[in-house]
Amino acid sequence: MEFEGSSKKMIATQEEMVEARVPLAYRDQCAHLLIPLNKCRQAEFYLPWKCENERHSYEKCEYELVMERMLQMQKIRENQNANSKQPVTQGQGAAIPLIPKPANA
Repeated sequence: MEFEGSSKKMIATQEEMVEARVPLAYRDQCAHLLIPLNKCRQAEFYLPWKCENERHSYEKCEYELVMERMLQMQKIRENQNANSKQPVTQGQGAAIPLIPKPANA
């Protein structure tokens, strides 16, 4: 399962994530790091000072994904701003006002 626009590849398969009971919200490109982290957490009774290396690598991976999405969104916004500065013809692509005018105005 490859996500469009992401530079990271999925390493963990769906079967591995189902077997490790990874929640759907956490099944992203960093799931391969979450599986050993959760196993370590269970083995160490969720003590916060345990499993630091696994947690750090997982959080770094998630941070990189967020930064990548932010850069992609910035590029999209720049493209939209560049397109909006061009003159818009009346028929196609005319902006729809977000706040409608009252009926008797």
